[in-house]
Amino acid sequence: MSTSSQILGPERQRDQGLGAAQAESGARAILSLLTNPVIGPQVDLIATYRHQTDDADGAYEVWSARGMVRFQRVIGADGGLDFEVLEIVGQNPIQDQDPDALRTLAAERHAAEASGFQADDPRRRFIAPEHQSHPFAYERIAQLFDSPHAPDLILSPCDWSFGLQKGQHGGLHVRQSRAPLWIAGRGVVPGIHDLAARAVDLAPTLLSALGFPAIDGRDATGRTSSERGVAPDVLLRRQDGEVLEVLLDRAPEPPRYLYIFLLDGLHPTELEDRLENDADALPNLRRLRERAAVLASGSIVNFPSITWPSHTTIGTGAWCGHHDVVNPSYYLREKRETISPQGQQLETEGFSSRDVESIYEAFRRVRGSDCLSAAIYAPFGRGADHAVLEGRNLCDRGHLRALNNELARDQDPRWHEEGCADAQRESTLDTRGVAQIIDLFRRDDVRSPDLVFHELILTDGVGHEYGPHSDGLRSALDESDRRIGRVLNLLDEEGRFEDTLFVVTADHGMAPQDTTLRANPARHVLEAGLSAVVHDNMIWLLDLQIEIERAPDGRTARVFVRDNDALPSGAHPPVEGARVDLFQHRDARTPERLARGRTGPGGVYGFSTPAEIPSSQLVLDISADGYNRRRLHLDGQSMVPDLRAILYGEQA
Repeated sequence: MSTSSQILGPERQRDQGLGAAQAESGARAILSLLTNPVIGPQVDLIATYRHQTDDADGAYEVWSARGMVRFQRVIGADGGLDFEVLEIVGQNPIQDQDPDALRTLAAERHAAEASGFQADDPRRRFIAPEHQSHPFAYERIAQLFDSPHAPDLILSPCDWSFGLQKGQHGGLHVRQSRAPLWIAGRGVVPGIHDLAARAVDLAPTLLSALGFPAIDGRDATGRTSSERGVAPDVLLRRQDGEVLEVLLDRAPEPPRYLYIFLLDGLHPTELEDRLENDADALPNLRRLRERAAVLASGSIVNFPSITWPSHTTIGTGAWCGHHDVVNPSYYLREKRETISPQGQQLETEGFSSRDVESIYEAFRRVRGSDCLSAAIYAPFGRGADHAVLEGRNLCDRGHLRALNNELARDQDPRWHEEGCADAQRESTLDTRGVAQIIDLFRRDDVRSPDLVFHELILTDGVGHEYGPHSDGLRSALDESDRRIGRVLNLLDEEGRFEDTLFVVTADHGMAPQDTTLRANPARHVLEAGLSAVVHDNMIWLLDLQIEIERAPDGRTARVFVRDNDALPSGAHPPVEGARVDLFQHRDARTPERLARGRTGPGGVYGFSTPAEIPSSQLVLDISADGYNRRRLHLDGQSMVPDLRAILYGEQA
């Protein structure tokens, strides 16, 4: 460790990651996922944060069949984030972090062929982990564990190994983590830019382009400008990203308005290939692209690369470990309950942390109460004046019904003809979204919005149902382009086009799936006998906290058995009725049971011990319904499988 570096572990360390009580269950879970002959080939990697112990500082770990890496996040000598690798066994599974990898269809075909898959079949164009990259992997893993809602383990599946749909996302690797990113309008440098960008960079870049002032907020290290001893240098209350200065031209008169088009789940290689090879396709997107700063490698989104966390990241400039919406569904340890923003759909903005500021709130802070903003079916709309998903609708409902009927002709009839109910529903939502825009901009009694975050969901639904490189996806792009054209024409009519900064982006990428696998690898830990809560690729282990006291004379001892997950008060509730067995292990002989019993109301069990036998030779076996079994010596040392030896043949 460099003497100039300060270790920066999880900002709000509670029970996320693997603590001392979870060393055994964590090892069992990792082994069960990586060594199972069916599940192992579906797993790219497993990440965690290992808590600090008496012997070692805390560190982030990434395990895979091909190797493991341990690293720490630090504040470097320049005051910014840096990452220091502590250990590599075998191959570092996230060594390749090239953000430019696989940014064209030709590169995807080449990687699929090198992976032994069918490069010319878009349904089977799978790419093995060794031919992927994992951009900004150290940062994207570390940030997740800043939230107390984070899991103990997060799994990133192989490119093709999750879910029942033809297209899927959520992984750390580049193909599911890249979104297109264009910024068009006055004050940007048009053309193609080779620039490594992250989704957290978007909000501060846009606010800077609009001339918003810097404030004394927190940067990626979690410290305010004043705490860092510098002048105000961020544009949001919490800003993990940076302003992409190379894209900005700093026009004397910056644009006044901001309009974000988010084509949900749109894979950038499909968009770019369509524009390059079909000169007549997508005229409205093409109109924006011709005047846009286009990032050749797009932007790398939040990890996990999935809708609710990613939308909230784009809307706040903060990673999910800071805005706290860590997954579409996630477990609250302190409440022993699961919440699901994606399942709830409506009124979900309250799940996000108030320690971060939304882009809508930033507009209100800078421009005052006369500023109006709109979230059009965006999953994150906190602070937007118009946000139907949050129950705030400024539109005239009668006018909307008439507009919906008129705009329905933009819908592709194939969704009805082919019986794709999801595409029909999403096409209808996108129609209603455009109707809301037309009503908002043409109302006499409501000021037109300064900021619009416009979610177009059809590309995501069709990517899932038809595949990310399908004829269906091309139809979805055509339909979305018609809707974008209506918005651009409206802004032309209102005299707003030239004074608007436009964005075209997505919340994640997408990869084709082998649906015959019906893969959901993280749930294998339950089949392996572990007690856990599992949602998508996140695993919260349910463990026992054990405290051991042995009398000075060695004749008696007692154990206190508690729930490892603390309540909101910080207390760990006792576990009554836990089964406790004490054994003496002597060489290769069958262990001798010396005591057996159950914990009482306070989670306590007392027993006698042979005074002459040292604690290191006595083993406790403790189990309770709903928790993972613990095996540890009477001196408190857990009996943990040696992952390095088992997985890689290397002794710890």
